[in-house]
Amino acid sequence: MRKSGLVFLVLVMLILGQSMALAASQWTGVVDRIEKTMNQSLAVYKSGDTAAAKKLVNDAYYGIYEKDGFEKTVNTTVSSKRANLTEYKFSVVKKLMTNQAPDTQVKKEIDEMIGMMREDVVKMGGGSKEQDSWESFWPAFLILVREGAEAILVIGAIIAYLIKSGNGHKTQTVYYYSAAAIVASFITAILFRSVVSLSGANQEIIEGATMLVAVAVLFSVSYWMGSKSDEKSWNRYIEGKVENSLSSGNTLSLGAAAFLAVYREGAEVVLFYQALFNNAGENMHMIWLGFAAGTLALVIVFALVRYGSLKIPTKYFFQGTSILMCCLAISFAGGGIKELQEAGVIGMTQVEGSPTIALLGVYPTLESMLPQLVLVLIVIGNFIYQKKKKIREVVV
Repeated sequence: MRKSGLVFLVLVMLILGQSMALAASQWTGVVDRIEKTMNQSLAVYKSGDTAAAKKLVNDAYYGIYEKDGFEKTVNTTVSSKRANLTEYKFSVVKKLMTNQAPDTQVKKEIDEMIGMMREDVVKMGGGSKEQDSWESFWPAFLILVREGAEAILVIGAIIAYLIKSGNGHKTQTVYYYSAAAIVASFITAILFRSVVSLSGANQEIIEGATMLVAVAVLFSVSYWMGSKSDEKSWNRYIEGKVENSLSSGNTLSLGAAAFLAVYREGAEVVLFYQALFNNAGENMHMIWLGFAAGTLALVIVFALVRYGSLKIPTKYFFQGTSILMCCLAISFAGGGIKELQEAGVIGMTQVEGSPTIALLGVYPTLESMLPQLVLVLIVIGNFIYQKKKKIREVVV
C-alpha cells in the first residue's frame, strides 16, 4: 500500500507539474515547420518521386514532431490518445503515397493532420515559440523525473529483493549495471548524433528492441518472484538454493533488468536534452538547473521506494513486486511494439474505440494489443497453476 501510494503521489506531482509548466510552451513555430515540410513532400509526390516524398514525411515526423518535443508535449498536456492519432496520420500519408493514391487524397490527410496540430497548440497555450527562462527549466526538470521514475521502480524493487533474501552485499551488482547503463546511454546518444548519424527510424528500432528484451527479463523475474511468495516455497528456497541461484543466474538476470531499465530511459533523456539545448538560446543555464533539481527529486523518490519497500512483509513484498514487474513487462511490450511501428518495421492497424493509456503501454492498434493479451493470458494461466499447485501440496 505504501509503495502504491508513493507511485500515485509521484504521478500526481508529474501531471500537475507538467500541466502548469508546459501550458506556457509555445509551439506555433514547430507546426509551421512541419506544415512546410509536409507541403514539400506533397509537391515532390506530385512530381512522381514517391521515395523522396516519403523521406520528407519522415523528416517532418522524426526531425521536427519528435525531436522538438511536440509529441511528448501533446501526450502530457492534451492526451496520449491525441498524440497517437497524430502519429497514425503520418503513417497514413506514407501508406497513401506507397499505394499511389490521388494527390487530393494525400493533401486531405495532410491538411487534417496539420489542423489537429494547430488545435493542440491552442490547448497548449498557442503563440510564438519564444521561451522565457522558466520554460527552459521545467521541460528539463520534468522529462528527467518522468523518465527516471520508471527506472527507479524496477531498480528499487530489485535491491529490496536482494536485501530481503539476505543478499544485501550483492546489491552492488545492480548499482554497477545501472552505472554502466548511464554510461551506455551517453555513448549511444553521442553515436546517434556524431558518428553513426542514425535516422529517427533506426533510433526507434533500437528503443523498441531494447524494450522487448526488457519484457523477457522482467517477465521471467516476475514469474520467479511470484513462485516464491508462498511462505513454504520461500523457506525451502532459502534453505537449499538461494546462494547457488543468486551467485549464478538470478543476480545477472536482475542486473540485466536494471541495465535495460536505466539504459532505455537514459538514452531517451540524453537525446531529448540535446533537443532542449538546440532551442535554449541564452537560457542554457536553466536547463542545467532543471537537471540538478530533477536529479535531487529522483534521489528522494529512490530513497522512499528503496527504504519503504523494506518494511513490507516478505510474502506481500514478493507478491507486490511480482505484480509490478509483470505490469511493467506488459507496458514495455506495448511500448516496444509502438516504437517499431513508428519506425515502419511493424504495421499499424487502428482499433476504433480502444483507449490509449500511455502509462500502461496500451495503444489502440491490433499489433500492440495482441502481444499484451498473450502476456495477460500467460499471467492468468500461471496464477491458476500456482493455486492448484498449492492445493496439491496441502493435500499431500
